[in-house]
Amino acid sequence: MAEVTVGIDIGTTSVKAVAADGDGNVVARTRVPHRLGVPAADRLEHDAAEAWRAGVRRALADVAGDHTVRGINVAAMVPSMCAVDEAGEPLTPGLLYGDARGRTDKVFEGPGNAGELYGFLRWCAAEAPQAHGYWPAQAVANHALCGEGALDVITAMSGMPMFDGVQWDPEMVAEAGADPTRLPRVVGDREAVGTVNGVPLGGGAIDAYAEQLVAGADGDGDVLVILGATLIAWAVIPDWVEVPGLWTIPHTAPGKILIGGASNAGGLFMDWALRLSGQRAEDGAPVPQPGAVPVFLPYVRGERVPLHDTERRASLHGLDLTHGPGAVRRAAQEAGGFVVRRMLDLAGLSPNRIVATGGGTRATGWVQAIADATGLPVDVVAVPEGGALGSAFIARVVAGLEENAVDAARWAATSHRVEPDPAWSSAVSDRYEVFRSFS
Repeated sequence: MAEVTVGIDIGTTSVKAVAADGDGNVVARTRVPHRLGVPAADRLEHDAAEAWRAGVRRALADVAGDHTVRGINVAAMVPSMCAVDEAGEPLTPGLLYGDARGRTDKVFEGPGNAGELYGFLRWCAAEAPQAHGYWPAQAVANHALCGEGALDVITAMSGMPMFDGVQWDPEMVAEAGADPTRLPRVVGDREAVGTVNGVPLGGGAIDAYAEQLVAGADGDGDVLVILGATLIAWAVIPDWVEVPGLWTIPHTAPGKILIGGASNAGGLFMDWALRLSGQRAEDGAPVPQPGAVPVFLPYVRGERVPLHDTERRASLHGLDLTHGPGAVRRAAQEAGGFVVRRMLDLAGLSPNRIVATGGGTRATGWVQAIADATGLPVDVVAVPEGGALGSAFIARVVAGLEENAVDAARWAATSHRVEPDPAWSSAVSDRYEVFRSFS
């Protein structure tokens, strides 16, 4: 059997895992669904025992098989957190990005969800003051696999300024009502947290970071679009530029910068919109004519980049009696493309292509709508489970099989290109202007 490393990705609606050989060929894959809790409009949570522990164990067992496994690593979304007991069993729901329990009046500087992990800690500490620990999903999963609730440094840094790059800030943690010793131990990005049947287990990874490593969107003019539960768009640029409303971060590719950010116009919105109209993602609803599509504002959970408005809500504009389920589906798909186009316009960029990754790339209509809405060709990655694949490469680094994670670029591959349809160009551009006028 093949010698492999295993990458696991805890997603919003499932745990994905792949076993990959040294050339990045996927020899086994699995998807373990789990429930997503929405107890209120502004809350988003997992049953952490199901999603962060049991699902991870099952995913590993599914792909390991009879292969010779040399390393394992778990990626997950950020931020996340739950309280755990001494056995690593969750005592609270697993709080997820955008949950109102992460909101705080305290002002934090920085991109992304600066301060949200602090808010999660404050809630968990108040809800379970006697807990043994307050851990993100990666630490919970690591404990489930090897008995050690530790965390990689890059994931910890997503909690800045509560983590300063070296340690958890004792004053800030105490202000949130917790003891720093109850937060996970942080390990270096090449360090194992423990072993699973003798196989080294890495400290973890941020899902989007792992996807970047193996997507191949590394040159100026490339735009990485991650079609997951959240839509994330990153344009590759040569120099650091800051634009109000957008995030700017270092790229995993040496000497490159990313500008863009996360939007709620991803898979959660798409699935909701299709259920609302009685459809499945790629069912037989007729494709409408180019001019016969309404405009969907995708803010069912508010919006992140560039609006940063948790109170904004979704709406449909321009509906009439000629519109059927196919028109509503296309409107929802175009909304994701409009979000990407607006980020690029705000940044003043004229990119060359989009590289699309994530489970949403299996929805061919969505990918086509993004090409049409942006006017850019879309190169679809060969392995849609990018978070798991990138995590498998990180496992190689931890196992000593690779020098550094940047070399994961050699695993990048595309399956096909989707070109914008000229027949849709004019009508889509008109709808984009309507979209901009409302948002």
